[in-house]
Amino acid sequence: MDQRETPVATAADAYLADERIAPFTTPGHKRSPHLADGALLYDLPLTTAVDDLHSSRGVLARAHALAADLWGADLARFCLNGSTQGNEALALAVGGDGGRIVVSRNLHASLFSGLVLAGLEPVWVRPEIDGATGLPRSVPAARVEDALARAGDARAVFLVEPSYVGVLSDVAAIADAGHARGVPLLVDQAWGAHLGFHPELPPHTLALGADGMVTSAHKTLAAFTQGAYLFGRGELLDLARLDGAFDMLHTTSPSAAILASLDRTRALMAARGEELLGRTVALARHAREELEAVEGLTVAATDDPTKLVLALAGTGADGLEVERDLVAEGLTLELANRDTLVPLLTIGDTEESVGRLVAAVRESVERRRGEPRDPGAASAVWAVEPEVALTPREAFYAPRETVPAGRAADRISAETVAPYPPGIPALAPGEVVSAELVAALREAAAGGTHLSYAADPTLETLQVVSRPRV
Repeated sequence: MDQRETPVATAADAYLADERIAPFTTPGHKRSPHLADGALLYDLPLTTAVDDLHSSRGVLARAHALAADLWGADLARFCLNGSTQGNEALALAVGGDGGRIVVSRNLHASLFSGLVLAGLEPVWVRPEIDGATGLPRSVPAARVEDALARAGDARAVFLVEPSYVGVLSDVAAIADAGHARGVPLLVDQAWGAHLGFHPELPPHTLALGADGMVTSAHKTLAAFTQGAYLFGRGELLDLARLDGAFDMLHTTSPSAAILASLDRTRALMAARGEELLGRTVALARHAREELEAVEGLTVAATDDPTKLVLALAGTGADGLEVERDLVAEGLTLELANRDTLVPLLTIGDTEESVGRLVAAVRESVERRRGEPRDPGAASAVWAVEPEVALTPREAFYAPRETVPAGRAADRISAETVAPYPPGIPALAPGEVVSAELVAALREAAAGGTHLSYAADPTLETLQVVSRPRV
C-alpha cells in the first residue's frame, strides 16, 4: 500500500478549504466566525464532512487499512478515547461471560475497567522490582507460564509492554507460552508507540508475537491527545468480536480532527520515523551521559533508549523540590515524586529543549543536594502476595463503605492503591486487605511516595466492600 496516502487528513483539509459549505448538521457551532475560536475552527465531524453522508466509512476504512499494513496487523482501529478504549475492547473481545485471564500486575487502570466490563477474573503475575531504585523491571516468562498452568482455562495473557519506565519483558517467549496453549497475547503498549521504527529501538509487540496491541499515538508520536491505535491479528483473536467491542465503546460522533491526526501520524512514521527517532535516540543518549555525570544521580537502565528515568535518592535531593525548580523554568515533567523524575523525550524534542532540561536538572540537584538515602518505594509493599476474594466486577458492583485504614484489615478492598514509583497496584478491588500491607503503604506515603487511584491518598481511610469477608 502507498503509505504516503492520508485519506482522512486529505478529506478534512478539502472540507476546511471549501468556502461554499454551509452545514446544517452537527456540531452546533458550525465553525461560525461569531462563535468559533482558533480551536473550534478545526473541529469537524467524520460523517457529513470527511466521510460521506451515508456513513459508509470508506475514507476511514482506507486509513485503517493503511495502519494495519504498516504495523503488520489484520485489523486496525483508531481510538478516540486513548489506549483506554483499546484496552477495554480487548478485554471484551476475550471475556463477556466470565472466565480467567493472566494479567501482569503493572496494568493501567483502564484494564481494571476492562476486567469489570468483561467480568474477567485476573490471575496476577508480578514484575520483578529493582531493589536499588524501587522501579519495576520485566515480567519473567516463567511466572507467566506458571500462571497459565494454574489457570488452565485462561482466555488470554495481558501484559503492559514496555513498562512506564521503559523496560520490556521477553514478549516473544511469553507469546510462545500462550500460543502453545491456544491462548492469545494482548499487550497494552501505550508508552511504546514509537517502537519498531528505528534499528536501535526494540520491535513493537505485534512483531514479537502479540495477537492484540494498543498503542498511544499521542504519548510519544504526533497525534492529538486521546488518539491511539488498536491492532489485532486473527489467528487466536476473534476479530469480529474485537471490532464489535470497539464499536460498542466508540462514540457515534467521532472527531475528524483526532482521526486526521492519527492518519497523518501513520504517514509521518512510515516516511520519516527512522529519521525522527534517530534524532530522539541521539538526544536521549546525550542527556543520559550528561546526567550520569551528576554525583549520586542514577539514570535507570531501560530497554527503550529514548526513556529517561532519574533516580534521586543518591543525591539526597527531594524530587518534588527539583520539579518546582524546573516548573519555574518552564519545564514540566511526566512524573515527579521524592525519589524519581521522568522527563518524557519524544520526536518533538530538539537540542535546545533537551539542553534546557539537562542544565535545569543539574542546577536544581546541586541546589537541593542532601544526605544520600535509600529509595522509598522498594519496601514491604511488594512482599505481600494478594489474596483474591471477589472478581473486579463483583467488587465494583458490591455496596461499599469508607473505614479508617486501621480497621480495614481482613476486609475486601473496593478500590485500587498504586504507589508511584513503581505504579504497580499494591491493592486491587476484590482483594483482601492485610494489616501488613496497610502499614507498608502508609509508611511509603509518609516518605513521599504518591498513592494513585486511592480515594484518600493519605490512606487515613480505605474504601471496602460493605459486607464482611465470608
